[in-house]
Amino acid sequence: MTRRQILAMTGAAPAWLPATSLAAAPAAKLRMGGAPTAFSARMRAARQAGQPFDIIEHCHSIGLGGVQTGLPATDADALKKFRQRLEAYNMHFVGGARLPRQESDVGAFDAQVKAYKEAGALALHVPLTGRRYEVFDTLEAFKKHWEQCQKMVSLAEPVLRKHQIKLAIENHKDWRFAEHIAWLKRLGSEWVGVCVDTGNNIALCEDSTELAEAYAPYAVFCHIKDMAVDEYEQGFLLDEVPMGEGLLDLPKIVGILRRANPNIIIDLEMITRDPLKIPVLTDKYWVTFDNSYSPLPGRDLARTLAMVRAKRSKTPLPQLSQLSLEEQVKAEDANNLKCIAYARRYLDL
Repeated sequence: MTRRQILAMTGAAPAWLPATSLAAAPAAKLRMGGAPTAFSARMRAARQAGQPFDIIEHCHSIGLGGVQTGLPATDADALKKFRQRLEAYNMHFVGGARLPRQESDVGAFDAQVKAYKEAGALALHVPLTGRRYEVFDTLEAFKKHWEQCQKMVSLAEPVLRKHQIKLAIENHKDWRFAEHIAWLKRLGSEWVGVCVDTGNNIALCEDSTELAEAYAPYAVFCHIKDMAVDEYEQGFLLDEVPMGEGLLDLPKIVGILRRANPNIIIDLEMITRDPLKIPVLTDKYWVTFDNSYSPLPGRDLARTLAMVRAKRSKTPLPQLSQLSLEEQVKAEDANNLKCIAYARRYLDL
């Protein structure tokens, strides 16, 4: 796909889209907030210019009703001002947790959670690893990491219970939902739940609607996005696309999650980037899957490949890295505004 085609796509908007520029974005508040990865290009542009990126101001300016972010400072005055600013904008707030790795880290984690609570955080979000098929070279390495993750959450749980704030562990292309839920059941804490990412686990050959149904009883938070797919020689490509332009049944998924938790926090995570390569036809992909420990049935692979062939994108997925940073920011803004308009019209967000 050429640069001209990409820019034409990002500039094009459906008839129901009310605006294609930030200046013209609706002022009405949405219950949907924004995750930081939805603004990666703007963050890079700000760093390049030597300026801070104000995610709260940006989310407010485009009509989002909340934000996922860290704290700028933890002294009492800074926390008070931070909370007052969010409350003035009527925005929800989800914090980012750094879990204790060992007993000696628990005190620092307690102070962190206390600060987030004082700043008005409704929940804490954490991804515990990256894409398992890229990060780990052996099953043993994956097992060791998983054991460490479980230890970290066990150390964190009493602190979460003390401050009465929930931790939302994201399905981050790391665990399939059955093994994630089995872990939560073993832990048995009302203070540890899930950040349901609507697109991530397609990379692990899982269906997003089935995933939402399984996770719904544990869902605290949601990263909402739509996805597109295409084939390549080692597997398939997976890409975030504006809501309504992909293959996910987002109204159904949101309905499932809301029926289980009417107060679920939902933040937009439309990541404007090159498609991810999911190398399901390579030996490396299968290293961390084991029938007795972490199974991935062949029928799920077959179903996923059949879905990719049936629903593959009719046009080549855009390669955003070929654009200048300025053009990437423009594409990111256009994608996010399309998502906001779709969410307002079809998802009651």
